[in-house]
Amino acid sequence: MIGIGAGDPDHLTLQAAKAIGRTDVFFLLDKGETKASLIDLRERIIRAYSKPSKRIVEGRDPDRDRNPADYTGTVADWRHRRSLVLEELITEYLKDDQNGSILVWGDPSLYDSTIAILEEILERGAIEFEFDVIPGISSVSALAAKHRIGLNRVGQPIQITTGRRLAEGWPDGVDDVVVMLDAQQAFTRHPEAQIYWGAYVSTEDELLAAGTVAEVGDEIVTTRTEARERHGWIMDTYLLRRPPATDR
Repeated sequence: MIGIGAGDPDHLTLQAAKAIGRTDVFFLLDKGETKASLIDLRERIIRAYSKPSKRIVEGRDPDRDRNPADYTGTVADWRHRRSLVLEELITEYLKDDQNGSILVWGDPSLYDSTIAILEEILERGAIEFEFDVIPGISSVSALAAKHRIGLNRVGQPIQITTGRRLAEGWPDGVDDVVVMLDAQQAFTRHPEAQIYWGAYVSTEDELLAAGTVAEVGDEIVTTRTEARERHGWIMDTYLLRRPPATDR
């Protein structure tokens, strides 16, 4: 399992490049025509660093409801169906003496399901394999670099969460919150906070904005809506930083 960074091919680490060079079979899950660019980048990276004899095997990524009543149950079902697709591909295309790789956006440890999916496959016991995880540059670290900021203030904690959780209220005990997967655009509820926002970070389509939510919130909402319509998908991340309690 290879973290390939947030979208810039130069994010690839030497460790990741070496692992790609050892790979016999690459497994890609196709998310459909609207997200073809996600597959294209992976294939560019594979061509640049893999051996000539490698194979690329694609499976169809199962669809899921993006606004379900039962979010946890829906995600669990989606992961299960993904595991069945991947298990079938591994069984059919990977020989006992070969190395297979899955290229993961950003870093596999942060809001990605691939580790859990491989563990579910192993728990079923139909096939056996060992796997390693190679870290990558996350969208969070890429966002901070693009805005030239640190994620935390001196001696203070940060929390990484989702838009769904932020919509329920600002987390206790922190003034700096990194938010991912925010279809609700929950930042609009905090006009006093400073926001450092980015979409498609480190790709050719990169969009950035910074300021207080009161100043740039409407602009971000409009930009985000237009970009999603244009591309058919969006991946954005932001740091929301509110004044210390003594200043509020």
